[in-house]
Amino acid sequence: AVLGCAVLLPAALAEECPWPCSCWSLGEAWGTGVDCSSRGLRSLPALPRLTRSLRLHNNSLASVPAGALDGLSHLRELELRDNPWHCDCRILYLRLWLQDFSAPALGRLRCASPARLRMKPLAQLTGNDLGLCARRLPTKCLQFFWRDLILIAGVVITFVLVAWALKLSKKLVCQLTLRGWRLRRNLLKAH
Repeated sequence: AVLGCAVLLPAALAEECPWPCSCWSLGEAWGTGVDCSSRGLRSLPALPRLTRSLRLHNNSLASVPAGALDGLSHLRELELRDNPWHCDCRILYLRLWLQDFSAPALGRLRCASPARLRMKPLAQLTGNDLGLCARRLPTKCLQFFWRDLILIAGVVITFVLVAWALKLSKKLVCQLTLRGWRLRRNLLKAH
């Protein structure tokens, strides 16, 4: 029975392991190790959901598609060095994702192109370096932007209305007070 389990485990890994990578089990609770290094990859393969260790160094990766790494919640180790990263709007997803995942890993990556950014660390890229990237941001980012903008506008409008209402109420109180004084004065003159 133990031998049967040992035979099934590599078969299950082989089904999930992307070609031409090699995969190994880190134990049921730990997930899967995936080595795609030095394979000449130009694009990111479909990765096992339980990937914990991922080696993608020494390939021909220029960017990573937006959302490609989001489903790897078990990922703890990532090697991306020695790839010819093209630093335009397509690199924005990887830069932002690595900023959250591992600042040291982000710090080790450098642009290979365009020529004006060659050897510049991805961590130091600015909006001026990347140009207009709004169209490349994931839809969720844009939805949050508009939601936040509407909330801020709502707060500003609320403050304006409250200030206006306070100003009107003070004016109304002054008018009522003035009328009250006039009424009393007229009543005193009448007596």
